[in-house]
Amino acid sequence: MDIQAFELRIGRFRFGVTTIALFAIAVLGVALRLKGIHNPILDHPNWRQGDMASVARNFATLTYNILYPQTNYNGPPPNYVELELQIVPFLAATAYKIFGVHEIFGRLITLGFSVATLPLLFAFGRWLFSSERAGLLAALLYAIYPGAVFYGRTFTPDETMVFFLVAALYACSRLIVEDEAMEPRKLARATALLALALLAKPVSALILVPIIWLIIERVRSGRTMRPTAALVLIGVPLFILAWYDHNVSAHAEWHWASGITEKHVIPSLIAALTSVHGFIAKARYVLFDGWLFARTMLGWVGFAAAVASIIVLPRVASRTPAILWGWLLGGLMYVYVVVTVERVDYYMLPLVPLFALTTAGALDVVMARFRTNAAIIGVTVLLASIWYIGHRAIAPYYAYSRPAYRDAIALNATLPKHALVVMGHYGPDVLYYIGRYGWEEDPYIWTTFDEESAIRKGARYFISVEDGRFRHNLELCAWMQRFPLLDARARWPVYITDPLREKPQADAFWRAFRIAEHAGNGRAFLDAHHVCTIHA
Repeated sequence: MDIQAFELRIGRFRFGVTTIALFAIAVLGVALRLKGIHNPILDHPNWRQGDMASVARNFATLTYNILYPQTNYNGPPPNYVELELQIVPFLAATAYKIFGVHEIFGRLITLGFSVATLPLLFAFGRWLFSSERAGLLAALLYAIYPGAVFYGRTFTPDETMVFFLVAALYACSRLIVEDEAMEPRKLARATALLALALLAKPVSALILVPIIWLIIERVRSGRTMRPTAALVLIGVPLFILAWYDHNVSAHAEWHWASGITEKHVIPSLIAALTSVHGFIAKARYVLFDGWLFARTMLGWVGFAAAVASIIVLPRVASRTPAILWGWLLGGLMYVYVVVTVERVDYYMLPLVPLFALTTAGALDVVMARFRTNAAIIGVTVLLASIWYIGHRAIAPYYAYSRPAYRDAIALNATLPKHALVVMGHYGPDVLYYIGRYGWEEDPYIWTTFDEESAIRKGARYFISVEDGRFRHNLELCAWMQRFPLLDARARWPVYITDPLREKPQADAFWRAFRIAEHAGNGRAFLDAHHVCTIHA
């Protein structure tokens, strides 16, 4: 029976079974990603979300220019930072200017990009495997994979990057495989999508591996391949990325991408290639990354199905194996070089659509070969298991500290509007809800000299978010006793660090502490004066 014969008619419009099925998958994808959509951005990954939310708010309230992203930390603004092209924060800032500042806009924009990836994967899978069923399965798998579900509703750039990555690889693949003349309009479209993928997050460069593989395959087959077309396709996006990075780095105070690369990624790779110890350490991190990816990005059942699909991939008919094998190779190289240094699961999100396609291709072969109800039931049970087990794995990610959110909001309402603060907690998420500019620091390693420098630059409040670590920093805690507390009953002690508000005899107390500290009795001195005591 030809299922394409069934149609749904609504007025003049006709919808086939495939269209209805794809729409249902999109609705499912939206429904799964709506969980916790109203949560504060203190849920996982709170650091990254705090950064993005700060950048978005600063676009809306300070400099509405996508080339000038800035955060809230490291003192008074401007605090320009070197980051990827801030697509989601800039779109959120545009919404802020119309509707006011509400972080949910950032989440909804991410959700939109995540769900928009589903029809892209459908089209990619349908073309690659010459099967609409394979395309639908690829879209369905991405709709339910736990990593795609959770990060598809966070205020982060990764799902946007995946959208452009999939779109770019699909457009480039069709251009190289099908277009003999490399028609200028199609070449321009593929080039633009690849540039956007690289700008959305430079890790999209991993898809250059399958693209170059496809070009080599085309040349070796004897087909025409104009060198200028290849140069435009690969060179122009890389030039645009270099231009963007140069412009942003020129005025950035924080150099996140280049700093991490130079100080961590490259040294780690050199160590792995030049020493046994470094090689073993890198190998251990690879195993950890694999465990993390299996657990939270695909779920254990989804990961097992993905591994099985890779094993049988040589038996799965596709337009060209270079796309999936090249994508896998580029992804593994990226994991080995980068993710073994920055060991977080969402860095591996570019591999999730790859395994959606490979698993869909394998399942399509199974369903084509065994045209029985048992095969349909088996695939249905597999998909349900992928969703259920994966959902249980990511359930803790939705949790956030409600007391921390309440305390931050309370301080936002209490502190003077333009006050500069030092926050004793290393993370932009809490500082975002306090709603002030200043410094975010670990109170255990922050020194009296650091605090004096911040005060000279205008800091007028020290917020002891991690009060236990603050009290273990004897020198800082003792020195801070020269200032009064905003509210002695608050869960987060807030010191008013205005030099005009110093307590009488503050220097005498500090000198007495220093004498006791040099004698090895610093803790005893503070305990005797009932300050900086360690809570049970």
